[in-house]
Amino acid sequence: MTELKLLAMDEEDLDIVSAHMQDAVFKTADVEFDRKRGIFALTANRFVWEKAAEKGKSFERRRTTLVFKRVDGVRSVGFDRKNGDAVLDLLAIQFEKAADGPEGTIELLLAGDGAIRLTVECIEVQLADMGGTWETTAKPQHMVGS
Repeated sequence: MTELKLLAMDEEDLDIVSAHMQDAVFKTADVEFDRKRGIFALTANRFVWEKAAEKGKSFERRRTTLVFKRVDGVRSVGFDRKNGDAVLDLLAIQFEKAADGPEGTIELLLAGDGAIRLTVECIEVQLADMGGTWETTAKPQHMVGS
C-alpha cells in the first residue's frame, strides 16, 4: 500500500485530512507544540479508511504524523495533558475563520467531549504516513443520536 501524503491549505483540503484522520488514536505524549517555530505536531495510529471498504480485506492502521504550521497558540479541554499515557481518539478536524482574514481556529474534536484548539495565522497542515500498516480486527463504530 502506498503511503499517504497530504497538504491542506484551505478548508476543503482540511476536510479531506479530517476524513483520513477520523478515528486516529494517539497518546498525549505524542503531541508537541514548538511555540517559537509556530508548529504543532502529533503522531497517531490512524485507521486506514481508504481500504476499509475493500471486500475480503482485514482492517488496517498505520503510524501517521500530522503537522500544523503558523500556530500562535494551543488550548485543550476534556483531558489531562500531563498524563502522557492517556489515549485520545480524534473524531474530526474543523476550522472556524476569524473575521475576513485567513486566520482562525483549527479544532481537533476528540471522543469524550475533549478538544484541542489551535489559533492559526492560516491553514497549513501536512499529513504524512510513516512505515507500514498493521492489521486490526476492529472497525470504529459510531453511535448516531442519543
